Amino acid sequence: MAIEKKFVQEGYVKASMDEYFSKQLSKAGYGGMEINRTPMGTQITVYAEKPGMVIGKAGKVIRKLTRDIDRMYDMDNPQIDAQEVKRPELNAQMMASRLASSIERGWYFRKAGHNTMRAIMNAGALGCEIVISGKLTGARSRVEKMVNGYIKHAGKPVDEIVDEGFATAIKKLGTLGCKVRIIPPGAVLPDAFDIREVVEADVVEAVAPEAAKADITELVGKESEGEVADEEEVVEVADVAETEVTEEASAEKVEDESSVGEASVSDDSIPVEELGEERRLVDDVWQHKHDSYDYWHPVSRVHKEEK
Repeated sequence: MAIEKKFVQEGYVKASMDEYFSKQLSKAGYGGMEINRTPMGTQITVYAEKPGMVIGKAGKVIRKLTRDIDRMYDMDNPQIDAQEVKRPELNAQMMASRLASSIERGWYFRKAGHNTMRAIMNAGALGCEIVISGKLTGARSRVEKMVNGYIKHAGKPVDEIVDEGFATAIKKLGTLGCKVRIIPPGAVLPDAFDIREVVEADVVEAVAPEAAKADITELVGKESEGEVADEEEVVEVADVAETEVTEEASAEKVEDESSVGEASVSDDSIPVEELGEERRLVDDVWQHKHDSYDYWHPVSRVHKEEK
């Protein structure tokens, strides 16, 4: 057999076996199955809400299922194991069967759908989608969809984290299809992210005041030890500083007065009778004129000696 045909055959066998178990174990609360092929044979695990009804009295039911599977699908040494589902609200197949059973008993489809969704979300599911299709309220068939939480519809996460179940409800007007899709709690979503809180800054701010307090206490202790000796030194230094400041201020006053006197003298020329010459200050340069040179010229000029 070609490899393509082998895969197709295995898929067909699994789907057909799942349909067979759902019909035979509807009263036991059938919740799905898994097939594991081993060298010792084929291990089939059946999940049910009431595994005791799957086994039957003295194993009568499970032996009948094993014979039928061996006869219909020609498997190597099939072995069926029944497992209990502890949280049926998170099993999509079980919830789809419950929803179909509620509709068959006469519940209004919208009420049955919302009750089912409420039970699923209260169990901690991250998201749920319920689709009911068929002749719901009249002669024309239509689709009613109910969604709550986060649900994925395409891509690889659908195959990995989304649990899907399907059941049918037979009514007078026709058959209704009930599909339930659940994302269980704890599933790692592809677009999930967390924001980390930075705590380092808070730690530094909390430690800094304590260190400052310790330094202050050390300084206070040292100051208290040499307090008496330091007071005299501080008083002497203060006195010296005050005397220096007063001396500098007085010197500045004297310089200012002298500059003012010079400026006043520079405005008027000194008569020749007193100094034998006249002087004046022009552009910060002292000039004079006297008997030998009767014109204004710089005082710093060197005169030629008379022969």
